[in-house]
Amino acid sequence: MISFTAPVDDILFSLRRVADAPSLPDWDDELAEGIVAHFAAFAEGVIAPLDELGDRQGCRLENGRVRMPDGFGEAFGQLAEMGWQGLSAPESFGGMGQGPLIAAMVSEIFSGACHSLQMVCNLVPGAISTLLQFGTEAQQAVWIPRLAAGHALSTMCLTESGAGSDLSRIRMRARRQADGWRIDGEKIFISGGDQDMSEDVLHLILARTGTIDDGVKGLSLFLASKSQAGSSIRITRIEEKLGLHASPTCQMAFDATPAELIGAEGGGLRAMFTVMNHARLDVALQGVAHAARAFAIASAYAAERTQGRRADGSDAVLADHADVQRMLDEQRALVLGARAMVHVTLVEQARGETEALADFLTPVCKVFCTDAGIRAADLGIQILGGYGYLTEYRVGQTWRDARISSIYEGANGIHALATATRGLRAQQGAGADAFDALIGRLSDRPQIMVLRQTWREARALVSATADPATLAHDFTALTAILFYNAIWARFRAVSDDADIARLAERVLSAPLAVALPMKSTTGM
Repeated sequence: MISFTAPVDDILFSLRRVADAPSLPDWDDELAEGIVAHFAAFAEGVIAPLDELGDRQGCRLENGRVRMPDGFGEAFGQLAEMGWQGLSAPESFGGMGQGPLIAAMVSEIFSGACHSLQMVCNLVPGAISTLLQFGTEAQQAVWIPRLAAGHALSTMCLTESGAGSDLSRIRMRARRQADGWRIDGEKIFISGGDQDMSEDVLHLILARTGTIDDGVKGLSLFLASKSQAGSSIRITRIEEKLGLHASPTCQMAFDATPAELIGAEGGGLRAMFTVMNHARLDVALQGVAHAARAFAIASAYAAERTQGRRADGSDAVLADHADVQRMLDEQRALVLGARAMVHVTLVEQARGETEALADFLTPVCKVFCTDAGIRAADLGIQILGGYGYLTEYRVGQTWRDARISSIYEGANGIHALATATRGLRAQQGAGADAFDALIGRLSDRPQIMVLRQTWREARALVSATADPATLAHDFTALTAILFYNAIWARFRAVSDDADIARLAERVLSAPLAVALPMKSTTGM
């Protein structure tokens, strides 16, 4: 087994040099480095050792309660005591008041150390943001301090057996009664629907206040808590999953559960998207974390595993062989490039100059980075050969845990469709215009300019077609590859490291080859 080491230096380089975080007026470089180093030490020493145990033990349902694997409760207690659950909560509510960039650094390291525990803990920032934007002062005063202190964890209750990606089919009912709202129905696929780490669980629940014919306009957002609901919320099962065994994915039944409305009646989807938008970039970073972990395992193994002979007759290691080096290079390039894509998105969001740009980039990052995590993990298995297929080095767990990331928080195909439709049409294409301008700011290398022109032609074609869905996958792939290549051109410009230069030239050597599927599909 190869121990987890947080990629602190790579994360800081990406934010500082590639994404240019120091140009932001409120960026505190010394504070950022101190926070990420402090969390990295905690993740390496306390969280990461739970990952293998959690995968092996999983969660269990006993008398209607979810029991987490051994050691998870103690680790969460330390996490909460140190204040990490309140990292991005306002100081006025007991949090640290840190922004999205520092939260992103911590989140990536958390996911790399133990994705399952991160899954249960990291819906809290989205819940806090939702309460700050849509909650009443009373709701904020009650729940934000509890979430920030770790007294409560949170969930996002959207999915039903007949309503997955199509939320207009939600049937869970909320009825107004003399003593307040009551909710009836079932939800499935609820991450952390119950656990025995925190005293309480705050559920954000999308329920129907209008008729089924109202579609999404008849949906409202509610909060309900385990402590107040009592037996009116039941965990009916824990799903058996391919990966993330230590993250309980629950089926839940609500029976006249007392609840409070958050925001306006009928405005549930708008409020819930506050949680979902936070979660989508967080999931992109989960992909980055898995890619980084797969590369760390594969590169360490390949550097030591004796295999074949060098030209001089001495023993060779796996990393000496061209095909293995090719795979290692692809892993490494995916890690660095995908991470920087998210960091650039977050920095542009922090600038606040073009809100539409972050909206355009978010689904692109979610698609590319989650696919990168799965691809890098798959390459890791291949590099280790037979040992990759065994459990000893745990790269198989990395693949299993990464595999969900392209499915949850919106399947990648849905994000591709959003990019090719709403991404090109919202605000008269302001997000796509801003993306085009961003590419120009990242690099003026000839390869990037050629690929940029191909993207412009594809954009015009997709915008003009009557059915963008048929082109959505290829267009989003082209958009992501243009962004990825521009990021690598930026790496080449800001780094004097010889290995980074070699990787950059490898990535940039033939970027148009990746764009060919779009050309062949569209006849461009």
